[in-house]
Amino acid sequence: MASMPSPDYIIIGGGTSGLVVANRLSENPDVQVLVLEAGKDLSADPRVNIPALFTSLMGSDADWQYKSVPQPGLGGRSIREPQGKALGGSSAINGQAFIAPAQSDIDAWAKLGNREWDWASLVPSYKKSYTLIPPPDQATLEHLGIDWINDEYRGTSGPIKVSFPGVIQNPLCKAWIAAFRGLNKVTNADPFSGNSIGGYSNTATVDPETKTRSYAYSGYGSPAQQRANVRILTEAKTHKILCTKTGAGLNKATGVQALVNDKMETFNPTKEVILAAGVFNTPKLLELSGIGGKKLLESHGIPVHVDLPGVGENFQDHLMTGLSYEVIDGIVTGDPLMRQEPEALALAQKLYVEHKAGPFTIGGMQSHAFMPTPDATELLNKLPRSQEPRDSEYYDTVRSILEKSDGSSAGYLMFLAQANLHEGGKSFVGTQLLPENFASLGFTQSHPFSRGSTHISSTDIDAVPNIDPRYFSHPADLEIMARHIQTIDTQLRQSEHLAPFFKPAGKRNHPDAYHVGDLDVAKKYVLDTATTAYHGCGSAAMLPREKGGVVDPKLVVYGTENLRIVDASIFPLIPRGNILSSVYAVAEKAADIIKGH
Repeated sequence: MASMPSPDYIIIGGGTSGLVVANRLSENPDVQVLVLEAGKDLSADPRVNIPALFTSLMGSDADWQYKSVPQPGLGGRSIREPQGKALGGSSAINGQAFIAPAQSDIDAWAKLGNREWDWASLVPSYKKSYTLIPPPDQATLEHLGIDWINDEYRGTSGPIKVSFPGVIQNPLCKAWIAAFRGLNKVTNADPFSGNSIGGYSNTATVDPETKTRSYAYSGYGSPAQQRANVRILTEAKTHKILCTKTGAGLNKATGVQALVNDKMETFNPTKEVILAAGVFNTPKLLELSGIGGKKLLESHGIPVHVDLPGVGENFQDHLMTGLSYEVIDGIVTGDPLMRQEPEALALAQKLYVEHKAGPFTIGGMQSHAFMPTPDATELLNKLPRSQEPRDSEYYDTVRSILEKSDGSSAGYLMFLAQANLHEGGKSFVGTQLLPENFASLGFTQSHPFSRGSTHISSTDIDAVPNIDPRYFSHPADLEIMARHIQTIDTQLRQSEHLAPFFKPAGKRNHPDAYHVGDLDVAKKYVLDTATTAYHGCGSAAMLPREKGGVVDPKLVVYGTENLRIVDASIFPLIPRGNILSSVYAVAEKAADIIKGH
């Protein structure tokens, strides 16, 4: 590739947010952009492109393969924390679910000290990032219960293609909608209006024409790469951001050191360094560059450029769990594919190649529901409030969302295969597969009270960070999750529309799965099985500096003049649901802020 002039902007991380910002900044042909991505270009890899193959990417070469430290709240279990390591980042390896946050979640960002970041200000950025392509035929719309699309909130021209993975051939999609109607809990609005509660057929980042994953590289990175003013380097591992003090006492990012083709290179920006390395690697690179808590940096012998103790703190994530129930004969699930049964694989391959149909077209889920906490106020009144004084504002914020009538504490979902969560394997599916066919009814947390941290464990760039989510460190999280697993088993599974699809005396994924009606068994089940839903965020929060913030509302790192962060690390509060849609929206808004600078 021809050498380019000194870049105006160096973007560290060619993942979900980095490629959005690279694309938008390079719309101006006079702006030179360099992207440094540690992973490979896997854009031709079928594991990335075929929606159903996403679980094969977890724990693979396309994943940083990080793990948490042992979690006392989970009985000492260590949890795998997948994070995309490829062009497109986690958008290249996730289960493609495209889920909306709530208005109250984003308005909370503004209330926590970021006036320009309320829901109304961020809606245009959500819409700008994607194009919603509903099924063209009335029969499928009715089958999936899609009567709620609100054009005011719908993306119509964005780079990410979003469609409904549910199909008319799958009776469980229809039964899900009917079950929630029967429970009087079907969605009451378009989830992207920010004000909905209840069950619906969810969208996914799958191009409905080609039935391939639509992600940050295909939507943003590939078009940007065609421009003469963009250079994307893969297998370029950033080691450090170089800073010099300015006359004003601030730190200016003057260079980025990265290992490219086994050679350490220094790249110098004329304008800014933009960090988009993800929830674990963004704080890691800040700390290795001398920006972080003074005590921690000194303990590793790193010279302190900015004493910023909020770096790596405020880490938030959603836990998930679920129950797998044996389905009646004749229901098509993903189990035979996961067991790699030759006949099932051959048929799925044929359907996909010849008709762009069949089980290969579907990733994580096609049915979703935002669900409130039964008796939230009464339950929370019985439990301690915040653990420490510094947590009181966070606790009050989460509680105020959960106590709203449309406040969701869990996102229910249906996964059309077994999930062997007791195993704790590379992915939630497990490897000790049962011979029967299953549908899993599960859920993710929406708003955990527990927060943790992620910090460097050494000055070695290849050392895994100390990831400590402190899962269940606040007792309300376990109490709420245990009640949701009970609701799934006693109400949803037994609803008149879903029950006929499960064998009355059918197998389940684990002996304890039969007894979660008992609250103590439900708690034990959650403690034994809960694992990350891969929604980590918040580790370099956009908050006032005195509240533990790392960036200001313009996303500039405190104590620096030209270092910004544009990824999920900046979320002050985790939104409900899968965070992908919000990562795109934040990156779109970040690009607008940088362009206006």
